[in-house]
Amino acid sequence: MKRILHKAEDRGFANHGWLQANHSFSFAGFYNPEKTNFGVLRVLNDDIIAPKMGFGTHPHDNMEIITIPLSGVLKHKDNMANNWIPVLPGEVQVMSAGTGVQHSEINGSETEYLSLFQIWIFPDKQNVKPRYDQKAFDANNRKNKLQVLVTSMENDHENSLKVHQDVVLSRIDLDANQNFEYQLKSKNQGVYVMNISGAFNIQDHLLEGRDALGIFDIESFKVETNENSELLFIEVPMM
Repeated sequence: MKRILHKAEDRGFANHGWLQANHSFSFAGFYNPEKTNFGVLRVLNDDIIAPKMGFGTHPHDNMEIITIPLSGVLKHKDNMANNWIPVLPGEVQVMSAGTGVQHSEINGSETEYLSLFQIWIFPDKQNVKPRYDQKAFDANNRKNKLQVLVTSMENDHENSLKVHQDVVLSRIDLDANQNFEYQLKSKNQGVYVMNISGAFNIQDHLLEGRDALGIFDIESFKVETNENSELLFIEVPMM
């Protein structure tokens, strides 16, 4: 079993005024040769965006992009549909950039800040046709049980969004003093565990607000909560 601990305060940080960005992995002006990826997980950005502000039209290609709004209102527009689409907390958005896509993302509120995770995954197929999808997930369905959000195109899980990679993204909201065991698909996979909120222990590591732990070369591991906690699991092939 191997572990990589990423404390929240050790992430890259950029203050752009309208954007407060925390980078778990090397991104933009932040570079750490020991934090370039975790398996096929390339980016995990934890962004806070000011009202009415956002990212203007910009390109992507050959990347699977997953966005999880935590609070506020995200609005998305791309050259596949060319109309603004709201993405709300409780929803998840996926975009396969494939051969190339142009898109914009803004805070859709005039008064409230927008908080979100954006995740980039290296795809297992190059130059696919670009695609977009989003789905709402009921928080009641992850109360002390695992809620699967995103899986591979080849996975037959019916209620998840799909991407071009053998990944499993899931969330769980655990009450205080709970034990939960996470089972990996195979020992070729690893799991990057992000603390959304709360405090819990994994393999003798205490994870508090926005701490993360990468775990691989293991079949399963246990989570033990100290208080009510929200966790994001990103299970990926380890290249």
